[in-house]
Amino acid sequence: MTWSARRRAWEAKRLGPSLDRAPERRIRFSTISDTEVDRLYGPWSWRPEDGGDRSGGGGPTAVDHRGEPLRREPGRWDDFDPLRDVGFPGEPPFTRGIHPSGYRSRLWTMRMFAGFGAAEDTNARFKSLLAAGQTGLSIAYDMPTLYGYDTDDPEAEGEFGTCGVGVSSLADMEVLLADLPLDRVSTSMTINSPAAPIWAMYIVAAEKAGVPRAALEGTLQNDILKEFIAQKEFLFPPEQSMRLVTDTIEFGTREMPRWNTISISGYHIREAGSTAIQELAFTIADGMAYVEHAMARGLRVDDFAPRLSFFFNSHSDFFEEIAKFRAARRIWFKLMTERYRAENERSTWMRFHTQTAGVSLTSQQPLNNLTRVALQALAAVLGGTQSLHTDAYDEALAVPTAEAALLALRQQQIIAEESGVANTIDPLGGSWFVESLTNETERDVWRYLDEIDRRGGMVEATKQGYPQNEIADAAYRFQREFDAGERRIVGVNAFADRSEVTEIPVLQVPPGSFERQMARLERTRRERDASAVEAALAGLREAARRPGSSEDNLMPHFIRCAEAYATLGEQCGVLREVFGEYREPVAV
Repeated sequence: MTWSARRRAWEAKRLGPSLDRAPERRIRFSTISDTEVDRLYGPWSWRPEDGGDRSGGGGPTAVDHRGEPLRREPGRWDDFDPLRDVGFPGEPPFTRGIHPSGYRSRLWTMRMFAGFGAAEDTNARFKSLLAAGQTGLSIAYDMPTLYGYDTDDPEAEGEFGTCGVGVSSLADMEVLLADLPLDRVSTSMTINSPAAPIWAMYIVAAEKAGVPRAALEGTLQNDILKEFIAQKEFLFPPEQSMRLVTDTIEFGTREMPRWNTISISGYHIREAGSTAIQELAFTIADGMAYVEHAMARGLRVDDFAPRLSFFFNSHSDFFEEIAKFRAARRIWFKLMTERYRAENERSTWMRFHTQTAGVSLTSQQPLNNLTRVALQALAAVLGGTQSLHTDAYDEALAVPTAEAALLALRQQQIIAEESGVANTIDPLGGSWFVESLTNETERDVWRYLDEIDRRGGMVEATKQGYPQNEIADAAYRFQREFDAGERRIVGVNAFADRSEVTEIPVLQVPPGSFERQMARLERTRRERDASAVEAALAGLREAARRPGSSEDNLMPHFIRCAEAYATLGEQCGVLREVFGEYREPVAV
């Protein structure tokens, strides 16, 4: 008997009578992205239905980066061949992971995001996390730093150290990194508009500590397009912002072979309210824009693409997140080989960091967040992440306490050491449901990528407000479903107990931190060589006024500014003067 015949017989003899006795809980089941979830999956799910989508994931995009057609008719990826499209780990199209041995040879990097108060406070937190078994550093900067202001700027008042560490000059960076093993651990830095000058400070501080730049390993987030789309921490107009990103990619390609000069980030897109499919589509479209700008600068794709990295959110819809990660690798492989003609296999790898979903955490019944984070972290591991941050259960209230951050790290360690999921490679590979959902996720992403191509690419689509509107619509749909009780959040609109009070200690910026930071900034300005600062800033201003090019790459100027102890605010002030500040159009 065929699978189709068996299925019909099961529906008639088993399922039908069962549903007569106990109807299903809902008329329709769907993922958070509103992808309908069938009652049962089997080999029939991998074959096209009459009049429906073909069973494969599809791709690549309709045109290449020059606008030339790549696809007019259904292509070779539109059917589904499990041997080709799922295959084996470490083989194209990398659905099952980029490494042949999965986590059996090396676990993911446990990289806890941390930063608060003055440089001394965060330095102490990093040392405690490393002592507890963390294997990578991840620096969170405070809001003034993220917006390119010094701690004493009037615009920074009241914001020092509350969501990250304050860094105003090389003097702060030296304290932040003091006695950390920069030659043995990689460092991720979550900063975007002022990424280039902050990176220059890190490079100079490391070299003064005896670690040459070529030996440094880490990641700069540096993803300005997602700021325009979602997080809104932009400073300069899109074209000038893309120049800064291209400058860092070019500089890193030439001088820092172990550094990922950009972390193309879907995390903040998801936190803004997007679906998993939109997160993946818009993140990949951002990545395409960065690739195309670097190639337009004259860089060969195989020279810089191996150091591109990605950053995703792991949300609460367990299987949808796993499918998203699997589809991501396959889509990127197809793009890099067919659209950008990469020849180095490492150029086709999608390497990504994952963070559990901060937006899913609740201030109501906050201990429930421990379960949410554990499930989201497990989804990231089953999806094959290379690096993972687990949110602390108190993050809906404040920056995590040391105890909460340690517990979040322990959640990763329990998954790694006790669950058994790292003992075999891609344990969900071949699941009828997971492979079908992977295909469907991929198909929906290609639809978005084709629409973005039609609009002239991601920079133009962002100017038009296309991804912003799509995210807003998705957030509104989720809120309606939540309000109607169709999406249930335990402790909020389901199983809520208004009388329950859980006392959670929250982190406060330590007394004296602000004063130490201000004193160091004042001392730096007083003791530095004023003529060297003036010359470095003048060189930056002159180069910024010229069109972006390899000859006028701004990174060497940022390094000179850092060496002279020019402050972040002074450098960003020069760029504001030359580039102007971006004001987002108001949509009604």
